[in-house]
Amino acid sequence: MSWLRRHAVRIVGLLVMAYILLPNLVVLAYSFNKPKGRLNITWQEFSLDAWLNPCNSPGICSSVGLSLKIGIIASLTATVLGTLVAFALGRHRFRGRAGTNVLIFMPMATPEVVMGSSLLTLFIALGVGTGQTTILIAHIMFCLSFVVVTVKARIASLDPRLEEAAADLYASPAQAFRRVTLPLVAPGIAAGALLAFSLSFDDYIITNFNASPSSVTFPMYIWGAAQRGVPVQVNVIGSVLFLAAVAFVGIGQLLASGRQRARA
Repeated sequence: MSWLRRHAVRIVGLLVMAYILLPNLVVLAYSFNKPKGRLNITWQEFSLDAWLNPCNSPGICSSVGLSLKIGIIASLTATVLGTLVAFALGRHRFRGRAGTNVLIFMPMATPEVVMGSSLLTLFIALGVGTGQTTILIAHIMFCLSFVVVTVKARIASLDPRLEEAAADLYASPAQAFRRVTLPLVAPGIAAGALLAFSLSFDDYIITNFNASPSSVTFPMYIWGAAQRGVPVQVNVIGSVLFLAAVAFVGIGQLLASGRQRARA
């Protein structure tokens, strides 16, 4: 019992990690499967065919390209706008600040089906045809709130004495912002950008309301393919995204460890 008490936290952590990662590992394993028939749900035979021909299924690579394009533009735009809003809310007092805070949280609290249908109603009322532009507008709108919240939390945790020390060393406000404030807020901005990209890339409900028949994103492609059998190439692309995310997090941890060792 004493051994179990000493390692309880570690065991629970490993169980939680296994619970989170198990679906990804199953997808990775089945990306090497060679299914018989249209369903890839039983293991048949090891094969590299899907990895060697990831675009073999019609429309899959164009849907991934569209999701990447919308995700990158939406995350960059939401990051720039969200960072500016976060600095305004976190550093300045102005009339309407409390109302702006409430409005920022509304897209996060609103169900996606409500947001998607209301945006579709708005676009129809304005006479705007649905397509990539309306998807992009919708994604920027709901990503903006997450960026603002993430960056604002980072700004709130900053020690104001650091900027005061920079001012005491004769740094101008612009120099203090560029050399002190911005580097300290940068992790929050990066986290907000990554969160916005992931939310945009895998969104289905809002996208489905505001897309045209020719603008099919990757989640929409998977949903459509599920009606007739998901091709094994979907597992390949999912595995690539998962491995890329793991590599990105690993590189970030290595860089953070390197900076800590340099400071020590």
